[in-house]
Amino acid sequence: MTADKKGPRKEKEESKSDLEEKVVYINRCAKVVKGGRKFSFSALVIVGDRKSRIGVGFAKAVEVPDAIRKASESARKSLFQVEIENNTIPHEVSERADGAHVMLKPARPGTGNVAGSHVRSMLELAGIQDCVAKNLGSTNAGNQVRATLLAFKKLTNRKKSLALRFGES
Repeated sequence: MTADKKGPRKEKEESKSDLEEKVVYINRCAKVVKGGRKFSFSALVIVGDRKSRIGVGFAKAVEVPDAIRKASESARKSLFQVEIENNTIPHEVSERADGAHVMLKPARPGTGNVAGSHVRSMLELAGIQDCVAKNLGSTNAGNQVRATLLAFKKLTNRKKSLALRFGES
């Protein structure tokens, strides 16, 4: 019975090993206390498998490696599927998160990802090869990543939306 329990765990670990992670931003925060300054760190991490699954994690800790580890665990828990058609997104989408505004447009094959650094890393880890993006408003890394994540969640597959609209199965 113990062998059965260890088997699926190994499979889960193997399936998680194909995920790539990218540290987008590390922030140092200082709190002034009686003895001086107390420093802590926050980390923003993106995790993806380059096959349409992506997740984002944010965590804080006293040490940088601990913050990165906690953020990557959080990102692995928040994985979701992104709709992709022919290595690009199915339709144009625009989304806001606080001050950041991100527009994503599908592009022809061979165009590549034309985007700012944070959005480009998200597109690459999601497995999107041809996309044009524009960051409007805030340049805050966390807000740009959150806006891109919301834009990914708004994407719908054309076949599924047509089936819903016209009642086909």
